Amino acid sequence: MQFDPQHLAALTTILRLGSFEAAASALSVTPSAISQRIRALEERTGLPLIHRGTPCTGTAAGLRLARHAEDVGLLEAQVSRDLALDQGPGPVRVRIAVNADSLATWFLEAMTGAEDVLFDLVIDDQDHSADWLRRGEVAAAITAHDKPVPGCDAHSLGALRYIATASPAFMQRWFAEGVTAEALARAPCLTFNAKDRLQQRWIEAQTGARLTPPCHYLPSSQGFVDAALAGIGWGMNPRALVSGQFDRGELVPLIPHRPLDVPLTWQVSRVLTPALTPLTRAVKQAAVLGLNPL
Repeated sequence: MQFDPQHLAALTTILRLGSFEAAASALSVTPSAISQRIRALEERTGLPLIHRGTPCTGTAAGLRLARHAEDVGLLEAQVSRDLALDQGPGPVRVRIAVNADSLATWFLEAMTGAEDVLFDLVIDDQDHSADWLRRGEVAAAITAHDKPVPGCDAHSLGALRYIATASPAFMQRWFAEGVTAEALARAPCLTFNAKDRLQQRWIEAQTGARLTPPCHYLPSSQGFVDAALAGIGWGMNPRALVSGQFDRGELVPLIPHRPLDVPLTWQVSRVLTPALTPLTRAVKQAAVLGLNPL
């Protein structure tokens, strides 16, 4: 089944901007024209594609069709490069799942190294980002799994090094007698969200115990650093984010020389691997600079 490119553009623009009116403005047509294109697309598929609301969101079929439209754009751009043709209207859009700490430390360097790309980033834990690939909702992902997702190519990148950190005052209050299992069970820790298991993994590696300490949920990489500085809790911070605070003595490791290294893998939909080769190259180059060797 073939789809009208104008109809697909209407769908993807609505989902990106959240309304028919905004999509009409972006595509330089009337809202009525956008409605007609979506109606024609829904009639062709026999499926509802958009949940009308504020903002508009895609149904499962609508999201899948929007992803198809983005994939087609990537493949057409690859053909234009291969044939040295004019690439047409502008940069292609790529949807990627990436963990927040990579975005806060090294992934921006990869983005600057990729030309003619507009990024649509989905933020999720590195242990769960592969799920977006399995569902076909992203073209590529930074994952903690080295086993390729079915239909994807996997490229090992290196390890993001985490340090269990706290303020000196927090250490004095909660760990004056040492960083023991008993103290770790009582001391408040920082947790990014319900998927974040880094603190528990570090505790188990140091003590052999599976503990559930009291925790603050704080879904922000910089917020993690700020909360540790404020003495709200201890948490696993990327070494690159807290090097300055360590040098100034504002933060200290709970136990010196006991990092937690999280291996990361770049996984790309195999169908799109040729089209995303320049981006893959940029990601691997940035990883060399920003991650620890495995």
